[in-house]
Amino acid sequence: MSPRLYRVILPVADIDMAEKFYSYVMQMSGERISPGRHYFNLGGTILAVYNPVADGDSLHEGWKHHPNQYIYISVNDLEAAFERARHAGATLLSKDIETMPWGERSLYARDPFQNPICFVDDTTLFMGGAS
Repeated sequence: MSPRLYRVILPVADIDMAEKFYSYVMQMSGERISPGRHYFNLGGTILAVYNPVADGDSLHEGWKHHPNQYIYISVNDLEAAFERARHAGATLLSKDIETMPWGERSLYARDPFQNPICFVDDTTLFMGGAS
C-alpha cells in the first residue's frame, strides 16, 4: 500500500464552536472522538479539530500555523461553501472566488481560530503534473 495522508489536525480554542463552524460550512456532522477532538471524514482523510486543554493535554508553547500553511478542502459547490463560511464567521481573505493560474477555483479564509483554510471547487482540483 502506498503512503497516504489520512489525518490533519487543526488547533482550536473552543471545540464546540469548531464543531458548529465546520459542521455548518461542510454540511456534515462529523464525530466527537474525545472531549477535545471532533473528526470530519473528508473522503478518507480526517480533518480533526483539536482543543488540547479540553482533552487534558498541555498547550505547551501553543499551536501556530505559518500564514501560508493552508488546509485545502475540496467542495462540490464552491459558491455555497463561500456563503456558509462567510455566514459562519470565517474571515474571508478575498471578496470573491478566485481562479488560480493553474486553473483551480478557490476561496481563501481563516476559521474563527485563525487557522488558514482554503475551499476549492472539486471540478478544478490540480494534483500536480504537466498542464
